Amino acid sequence: MRCFVAVADTGSFTLAGDIVGRTQSAVSQRVKRLEDLVQRQLFLRDSRALSLTREGELMLDHARQMLIFNDATVRTFAPRDAQTRVRLGIADDFIPHHLVALLEEFRRRHPGLEVDVQTGMSCGLNRAFDAGEIDLVFAKKDGEAQRGRVIWREPLCWIAGENFSFEAGDALPLVLLPPPCVYRAVAMDTLNKSGRAFRITCTAESIMGVQAAVECGLGITVLGRSFARSGLVSLSAPECLPILPYTEITMLGEERVSAQVVHTLVEFLRGAMQRNSSAVQPVEA
Repeated sequence: MRCFVAVADTGSFTLAGDIVGRTQSAVSQRVKRLEDLVQRQLFLRDSRALSLTREGELMLDHARQMLIFNDATVRTFAPRDAQTRVRLGIADDFIPHHLVALLEEFRRRHPGLEVDVQTGMSCGLNRAFDAGEIDLVFAKKDGEAQRGRVIWREPLCWIAGENFSFEAGDALPLVLLPPPCVYRAVAMDTLNKSGRAFRITCTAESIMGVQAAVECGLGITVLGRSFARSGLVSLSAPECLPILPYTEITMLGEERVSAQVVHTLVEFLRGAMQRNSSAVQPVEA
């Protein structure tokens, strides 16, 4: 079930393998085993895309419920001396909408686990981790030497306000985070390589600031698909805008935290990101 959900979430057997810690072939075998068990085809496969069948969409709902019940059962019988507190660092790049409400939901589900949360830019959280101030960090991969384990991948998107419009030949107005933000570098490098003219109209200090500026019409930005929210849309127009790469979120410090706590946090945050990402509908620019 975990392999099936991971494939459905990522649209790729290879990416799903990174998430569940299995090879691509192992994930494919497990999904095939599930299809044989229920005697239904769950995915439509061709050379270009992977999508759920109608039976697969129905299975996905049941699979998520089963995993929630399974994990709750495991927590019920976890050893009493299991870890009860963790200092958690979450980069701005990995904060789903309404972080406070999200953490409150987590505390309701896991009343025995105390979580101290620190947010900020990925580079700052990594420094705090190296200094021993944080136990576990969820941060954006910065293109340097790989640290930690990749637990989330999603496509980067051009995000705009609902009423934003532009002509194909206009210099593209950009709203960006300050350097050394990877999103900023990706946006500028991608446009430079494609020969697309642009101008930076606003530099905001936080994801929320970027979202607000974009919603007000100051320009468009580059963010993960799950960061679009009400008032924002994901543009889909490769004839006007170059295609962007994927972004990766890594988990650093799982050796410092109990395996059960790591699993609980990863599954909860990944599920929240998936719900947000699924709610975003691309629109033609």
